[in-house]
Amino acid sequence: MSRIGKLPINVPSGVEVKVNGNAVTVKGKLGELTQELKSGITIEFENGKIDVKRLGDEKEERALHGLYRALIANMVKGVSEGFKVEQELVGVGYRAAHSGQMLDLTLGYSHNVSIQLPNEVKVTTLTERGKNPTITMTSFDKQLLGQVAAKIRSLRPPEPYKGKGIKFVGEQLRRKAGKTAGK
Repeated sequence: MSRIGKLPINVPSGVEVKVNGNAVTVKGKLGELTQELKSGITIEFENGKIDVKRLGDEKEERALHGLYRALIANMVKGVSEGFKVEQELVGVGYRAAHSGQMLDLTLGYSHNVSIQLPNEVKVTTLTERGKNPTITMTSFDKQLLGQVAAKIRSLRPPEPYKGKGIKFVGEQLRRKAGKTAGK
């Protein structure tokens, strides 16, 4: 039995859960999320707890048991508390600005990079003198937030010699030694 899958999910007050066939809908103060389930996995919701059960012992069912439990737990946490990702722009002249859902980045290319963010993701940028610019994104959908953060990071991933690029706040980078003088 999956160690993750057999754990019940506690549903806080203010969160509404609906199980409709093979779909689970979770609604809270921040938004509403829906997850489709494959056959072989069932959901039981009673007394403020969600239990994810599998019908058989097939390899695919065992693999999906913990996955769906984690996805539903993230949905419940997202609609009640939300998720936050902070990224830092390390490099001379790197800047970030936002206007509405449009994020404008200056990353050392010959042109600025503009990204249209989904409506579910809220963005703020902060530029302080003497500190690296930061991008803070919040959303109730953890999957979407991770995809957007990965897309932004892929525009200029941190390089291993000077550490320049877009990195997550608190991320440890593996640094390499540069060339040494030969003679």
